Amino acid sequence: MIYESLLVAAVVFVASFIVLPLVGDLHTPWQRHLYQGWLIAVMFGYFATFWLRSGQTLAMKTWRIRLVARDGRRISLRQAALRFALALVGILAGGAGLWWALADRDRQFLHDRIVGTRQVRVPRPD
Repeated sequence: MIYESLLVAAVVFVASFIVLPLVGDLHTPWQRHLYQGWLIAVMFGYFATFWLRSGQTLAMKTWRIRLVARDGRRISLRQAALRFALALVGILAGGAGLWWALADRDRQFLHDRIVGTRQVRVPRPD
């Protein structure tokens, strides 16, 4: 999770580097909200792109973990969007979804249970 956070921080930094010179200072509340919405959209774009293409973000590849639907297939855009939104809410709620995994019999996150996704181990290449 820490490794993933560093990668997302780099993506957010680049997105900010592109947008902030164009909009200038964020003096008004609507500018700040628009900017925050932009950053959330960029973060979703990062996760959704990797989840939909290969089921793995860069950090997930490092740890040999793949995200799949409950039936083992690739996840849908709807599942990716719901998973991202619920994970974000869970993190903002003190990591509720992460704490859930400690008590879950299959060690699944709450957002994975709700959305119908799961993380599976990827075997080592020979």
